[in-house]
Amino acid sequence: MARRLIDISVPLQAGIASDPPYMLPQIAYDDHHVTAPRMAEYMGVRVDQFPDGEFAAVERCEISTHNGTHLDAPYHYFSTMNHALKPGGEPSWRIDEVPLEWCFQPAVKLDFRHLPDGYVATPGDVEAELKRIGHTLRPLEIVVVNTRAGSCYGEADFLDAGCGMGREATLYLTGRGVRVTGTDGWSWDAPFSATARRFAETGDASLIWEGHKAGRVRGYCHLEKLANLDKLPPHGFSVACFPVKIARASAGWTRVVAILDG
Repeated sequence: MARRLIDISVPLQAGIASDPPYMLPQIAYDDHHVTAPRMAEYMGVRVDQFPDGEFAAVERCEISTHNGTHLDAPYHYFSTMNHALKPGGEPSWRIDEVPLEWCFQPAVKLDFRHLPDGYVATPGDVEAELKRIGHTLRPLEIVVVNTRAGSCYGEADFLDAGCGMGREATLYLTGRGVRVTGTDGWSWDAPFSATARRFAETGDASLIWEGHKAGRVRGYCHLEKLANLDKLPPHGFSVACFPVKIARASAGWTRVVAILDG
């Protein structure tokens, strides 16, 4: 049976509205002629001894582990995790400690594009969508959330677009054995602009990053800045999202691929 692969990651790109201004990636593109003099000097040859005076193209990047499509490790959310499983919890896993088994599993898509920007999804929203698509969650399934943000990546409103997943919705998923989730938004949580408004109205600091910090209760990973989720069926596919192995890091970049059979 033929397989179909769908790239559900975004390209790492400078010069677009992909992150808050202080977090934007910078990429310098050194083409074949730019690198030739440096390499010629290093190797003790003349530039004209290279074919057409060219050497190798190289890109130099100034980025964080949270630029582009990436997998967040439990360490990103809090220094300890699994307080629901062990008294006092345990040290949170970093990206090089995340089990590879978590990163290649059958997957399900929750279509939340109809939910308004800034909305915080609840367990009821998750249950209603699972009922609509006729799916029962199984342990280790990867759950991806399609929001409005996926349609405006790189645009001025990207950071403020889409709904987010609240603490209780996240715990609903992890309580059923889900260990990797994902969103096409900038954050697993609701956009910070919406959270700031809610905090100003209530003074409740627990609303800040509530979905992320659910990882303190049960350790889990989530993918951020996914793409092309609208091309996926509700279920019947797998996701591969192996992160770059960065020692002791809170996240790792990943080329996330959805794999469809038939």
